[in-house]
Amino acid sequence: MVFKRLLGAMGVGGPSVDTVLDGGDGGVVLPGGTLSGQVHLEGGGSSVEIEHIALELIARVEAEHAEGESEGTVVFERFVVGGGFRLGEGERRSVPFRVTLPWETPVTELYGQPLGIVLGVRTELAVASARDKGDLDPLVVAPLPVQEAILEAFGQLGFGFRSADLEYGHIGGTGQRLPFYQEIELTPPPAYAHAVNEIELTFLASPAGVEVVLEADKRGGFLSPGHDALTRFTAAHQDVAVRDWNAEVDGWVRQLVEHRESYGSHAAYGHDAPYGDPYGHHEHHGHHDKHGGGPGIGTAVAAGAVGVAAGVAGGMVAAEVVDEIGDFFEGDDEDEGGGDDD
Repeated sequence: MVFKRLLGAMGVGGPSVDTVLDGGDGGVVLPGGTLSGQVHLEGGGSSVEIEHIALELIARVEAEHAEGESEGTVVFERFVVGGGFRLGEGERRSVPFRVTLPWETPVTELYGQPLGIVLGVRTELAVASARDKGDLDPLVVAPLPVQEAILEAFGQLGFGFRSADLEYGHIGGTGQRLPFYQEIELTPPPAYAHAVNEIELTFLASPAGVEVVLEADKRGGFLSPGHDALTRFTAAHQDVAVRDWNAEVDGWVRQLVEHRESYGSHAAYGHDAPYGDPYGHHEHHGHHDKHGGGPGIGTAVAAGAVGVAAGVAGGMVAAEVVDEIGDFFEGDDEDEGGGDDD
């Protein structure tokens, strides 16, 4: 999906920009991986000085505030990939680029099935101190091997996929770096349905591995309100092939649902972090209520039993299926909820 637009900031006849990601439209990349491609420029009716060419990574996120919830776009990374040259009248020039995605870049698909997360790569061209955000392409991100192993283990244990969204804010006590975090909402199997309504899973990846944050929306008993519990664990990238992930994840879930803290209190106790990291402990934090909803972007279009982990026996079953997202990439690129355009 490539969009070519005359640079309105330069007037009619200005240069045009067309960014193509390697691997074709929607080429798949991994968190912390390399995004590469070409920025194709075509000169307009006169020569111009190209001051810089920048790529912005943008995400559609949700934010909670006193008035309720709102949605917007956030710039979460920016790369200057070229510039400092004159583009002649009608001249065609291609600028190659290779940039590294942040490790915490959200996952947008699992086994080729979209999760409802909207990410994009927006190209900015600066000519004579005027700027135009002239090209927007969707960014497709697959899970890291360790993330995929953990998600597959949840599926093998009978958890179902409900939805995924991006929440603006920070999870206290974690190593989170981006201004938002991804939540993957899972429905429990019968063995845990009596204890929790759903489990929210967040991955915070780094060069060493991933911090796994699990939050359970717990069912309340007679005269006892439901409440949330949160636990954190770590897993190293090199552990993918050597750990029993079904047993590991089942142990995580058992600890989570057995963590019966008092409503509204904070508790922390020791947990052996798999690769010697000191932050493998439990911490309670505020819960964002999304019960009964689909993906936070509002793109859930169908309900039914669709395998997310296709071909995996006992794999995740999608309670809500999400479509490809087009509207966002066809003009909704004007206002951001954060980030830096400089």
